[in-house]
Amino acid sequence: MRVAITFDNGPEPGVTEGVLDILSRYEIKATFFVIGRKLERPEGRRLVARAAAEGHRIGNHTYTHTVALGRMDGRAAVDEICRTQDLIERVSTERLFRPYGEGGGLGPHLLSPAARDHLASHGFTCVLWNVVPGDWKDPEGWVDDAVAACSIRNSPVLVLHDLPTGAMRRLPTFLDRLKALGAEMTQAFPDECVPIRAGVVAADCGRYVAR
Repeated sequence: MRVAITFDNGPEPGVTEGVLDILSRYEIKATFFVIGRKLERPEGRRLVARAAAEGHRIGNHTYTHTVALGRMDGRAAVDEICRTQDLIERVSTERLFRPYGEGGGLGPHLLSPAARDHLASHGFTCVLWNVVPGDWKDPEGWVDDAVAACSIRNSPVLVLHDLPTGAMRRLPTFLDRLKALGAEMTQAFPDECVPIRAGVVAADCGRYVAR
């Protein structure tokens, strides 16, 4: 089992530092999908710069994280991507994007045609997910759900959230349980979770694009 751990919706001062400390202690590299408006603050930029310097991948998770791109008009959807990428490129030149899933759902609400075309023409890799244990709504119980869901997949792409819910206090417990299962940590993403890779659109990408 090769587990790709990702964190969405940060950076969050007071939380992301602790997550980075834990990952450093366990010698694990993860991917942080960040919200653009949080990078407008100096604290947010500092946290993202630290994450990148410590070897974590930095991805774009829209600017406002309020409406799925498939429910926006084309220009607004592209703006959500561009505004955030302009801020990310101060610390990382990699072009990773994760759409807003409205609670972790997969479907045609994720991307508009304009967003898909922009990601493809600008060489982005679009990263989805296959394990969402709901840590933001169950701060104490998410570990059991996460371990169970990861253990039945060869290549889980796990979504956690570096948010002030208290859930990340359980991150060491989760990592210890993964280690006991013999899991290998990776920053690579399987094809099943990547509808666009380095600008190349997969055949099944249409299932994630609004008509």
